[in-house]
This record gives sequence, C-alpha cells and structure tokens, in this order.
Amino acid sequence: MSKRHQFDHKSFRIHPGKAVKLDDISTEAQGDFTKSDAKNELKKDIEALAQAQALLWANGTRAVLIILQAMDAAGKDGTIRHVMSGVNPQGCSVHGFKAPTSEEVLHHFLWRPRKYLPAKGQIAIFNRSYYEEVLVVRVHPQFLEPQRLPAEPSGDALWKSRFKDIVAFEDHLTRNGTCVIKFFLHVSKREQKQRFLDRLDEPEKNWKFSDADIKERGYWKDYRRAYEEMLEHTSTEAAPWYVVPADNKWYTRAVVADIITNRIQSLGLKPPSVSDERRAELAETRKRLIAEED
Repeated sequence: MSKRHQFDHKSFRIHPGKAVKLDDISTEAQGDFTKSDAKNELKKDIEALAQAQALLWANGTRAVLIILQAMDAAGKDGTIRHVMSGVNPQGCSVHGFKAPTSEEVLHHFLWRPRKYLPAKGQIAIFNRSYYEEVLVVRVHPQFLEPQRLPAEPSGDALWKSRFKDIVAFEDHLTRNGTCVIKFFLHVSKREQKQRFLDRLDEPEKNWKFSDADIKERGYWKDYRRAYEEMLEHTSTEAAPWYVVPADNKWYTRAVVADIITNRIQSLGLKPPSVSDERRAELAETRKRLIAEED
C-alpha cells in the first residue's frame, strides 16, 4: 500500500505551543500544483484511502477521528463528500455539531462528543466539533449562560482551562487506539465573500445561504483570534492541527485526502493473522465444499 506523497505535510502542521498568526499563512494553493495535478493526486488518494480503511476494519485494533473546523463557506461539506467518496459507508460516520440540546448544555462540554466517537476499526468525521466551545462560544459568551458554570475560572482563564481539557481528552483517545486528525480549512475573507455572492446569485445555490452566515462574518476578527489561540494551545504531537489553504477547493481536497491516507498508513496495520490450527480447519472446510454435489 506504499505510495509517493506529493505534499509536504509538515508545511501544514502546527507545531505544539507555537504562536499562530493566520495572516502569515497563505489561503491559496501552494507550489506549482495545477488543478489537474491535484485532481490526479486526489484520485490516487481516494483509492489508497479505500484500501487503508479496509485494513483498518480488518485489523480492528485502531480507530480514526477526523475533525474539520473552518469559517463558513470554507468547503467542509464538499471536502468530506469528495475525500471520503471511496470509503465503505458501513465503516464511516459523519456528525455535525449544531447548538447543544437542553440536556447536553447541562453536561461538561466534552460529554456530548463521546457518544459519536469511532469504534475500533471505524472512521468518524466531525463536521465542526467540541472545538466550537472555544470558538463560537468564545465569540458569543452569552452562550455560556445556559451552561451554569462555576464562577471560576472565567475570562481568558476559562478558555485556557478548556484547552487543557481538550488536550487531555485527545491524549486519552490516542492512548486508547484512536488516531486523531484535525484540519482547519483556511479561507480568506475575500474568498468567503465571493462564495456568499455565488450562493445569492445562483438560484440552485440559494438554499445554501443563511442570514446567520453574514452575521457571523461581522465577527471575523474575533473568530480569527479565537482560532489562533485554539491552534496554538491544542496542537500536540499526538493530535496535531493541519492548517490547509481553502481558497482553491481542488487543492484543499487533495491535501486533506493525502494527509488522512498517510496518517492511517503510518499506523502500520496488518491483516489479522490466522493460526496453523485455523488454517487446517479452513482447508477441511474447502475440501467439504469441493466434495459437495451440485
């Protein structure tokens, strides 16, 4: 299942503890890749990912959790649809995190995602995730009121406390066999504007547009700060963040597919072994089948 990777994954990876300035990270396709090159790479990775998933399922000792975070219109849905187009749906689930229910809001913010975590041998994709609790809730602190939190910690101390909780949670997942792969799809404000205009101008895309998208766009700088601190404090060796340029959808999809495939392949999974005794039993079963009358 070996393959040649065309992308430098390290260039997208956020090093643990490193201060992040999103203005210094490009939102456009990097290098001399053309749209045709990226599509060819995506096709190869889709095939390789299907093989990797089959081995993940057969081995049954590891799980994969993929997290996608981004500003509105960055292309999360399309990335999931294209990258995962070749996997067996029986071994893959997708969950989107909307506003928490009245029950969920009364629990610790990491209570909700637990029931959607992947079982051994499976892949789970979070389209947005528990990270919303240090992003949208930080930008709109009124969402904290229904959570009935203790008086302390508060302010910046609250977010730092949640960062620590997230790191500990993902460390626990990793130690128990789950490979955590996290992507921030990095779209520019200019490109987001164009995609919103496309949704307004093209009738077949009108259903995609939400008035809330424009409202949230007004908090662009606040979200920017929240994302930068989140990336800095929650990217670890075991569960790193990858910041992927998202102004060119064809490039985004190819990079995400390549990283996912590489991470699963790097787990070193092998097909389950069969004992000599079991091989003998299978040989006897084969003989009986051959001896059957048609």
